Amino acid sequence: MNRHLFALPFLLIPSFAAAEDLRASFVDAEGNEAGEATLTSTQNGVLISVEVAGLPPEQWVAFHIHETGHCDSDTQHESAGGHFNPTDAEHGFLTETGPHAGDMPNLWVDASGTARAQVFNPFVSFEGENAVQGRALMIHEGPDDYQTQPTGDAGGRLACAEIE
Repeated sequence: MNRHLFALPFLLIPSFAAAEDLRASFVDAEGNEAGEATLTSTQNGVLISVEVAGLPPEQWVAFHIHETGHCDSDTQHESAGGHFNPTDAEHGFLTETGPHAGDMPNLWVDASGTARAQVFNPFVSFEGENAVQGRALMIHEGPDDYQTQPTGDAGGRLACAEIE
């Protein structure tokens, strides 16, 4: 009896059950490649692994999901629209009726100008009205204060990634 015939169906099952990760490639304000993100769906949200270079060293920078997945450096990434906010909640973790789906914690940039992090966002998903595909990840020039409306006083847009 050939044991390999019995093992074959078990090898195929995981490939059909596993969800595909989403990917996003960051471009800076001049349109140059700046980094990548991988988004992984979980039962209770989305895990975002990010690595972006060319940022202001040794400081915190804001990290958000924006509503439109279009990163045009000619417009300083204004093409990505505002924060993704399907429930019209206030911006910020420190507000009474916030946060909204696009709010995420600030990222620390190391001495070389690179931010590396894994951020879990429980307010978004891969499906439904809170779906992230077709939206953009955005890194701003300063930290989010988690309360100023509508952007957290985070400053200009330094790097943008279209979520595919």
